[in-house]
Amino acid sequence: MRQRALQVELVLLFIGGCVISARAQMYAGVLGGITSLSGDARSSIGPGSTAFSSYDPENGGAVELLVGKHLSDHFTLQGSYIWNANDLTVTAGSFMGGTQSGYEEVRSSSQQSLIGNILVYFRNRDDRVRPYLSVGTGLVHFSSSQERVDQSFGTAVLPRRNFSSNMIALNVPVGMDVRLGRGWAFRYSFSETITKNPIDDQLSPSGQHSFKNFLNLFGFIKRF
Repeated sequence: MRQRALQVELVLLFIGGCVISARAQMYAGVLGGITSLSGDARSSIGPGSTAFSSYDPENGGAVELLVGKHLSDHFTLQGSYIWNANDLTVTAGSFMGGTQSGYEEVRSSSQQSLIGNILVYFRNRDDRVRPYLSVGTGLVHFSSSQERVDQSFGTAVLPRRNFSSNMIALNVPVGMDVRLGRGWAFRYSFSETITKNPIDDQLSPSGQHSFKNFLNLFGFIKRF
């Protein structure tokens, strides 16, 4: 046990020495691009009744503001604020006892996210191209508002005109930094953010899949 503890201490000292020897460095940046949301659908069939619901998202725009600190050539901590917006087409219908009801509406939606990430780079800080993997978590605020109702008949129960939800997220980005000189770098990032589904709670029958937000972002970062 003492030998194993000594080995662990030596490893931690080595890692700490590597982090300290490579000077820490702050950076900040702005990225923008395209956001895509996952859709969902569900149907329910039984004796004398049939029901379905679905939502179909459109691509939208996104902006990310970020600050980070390079702890070493290969490990970085980063915090981000992300805003994105997408339109949704929501459809549902039912047939029960010879009576039909249904609706189709268009909604706006937006997300505001505060995310903390750990980035792992595969090349040294002074290399021109530095690909990375990352994982993080944070809080996402989702909100949606009704824009218009294209169809509604029977006794259809529409989602609330306005609703919102706060959710814990898992964020998994990959990307690369391309050094431009004088502390500037071009960054490309593709990320997937997974949360519980705030839209499914408004549908009947309710959907059954998690909510995924895919971001393709381009921009610039500056070291200080």
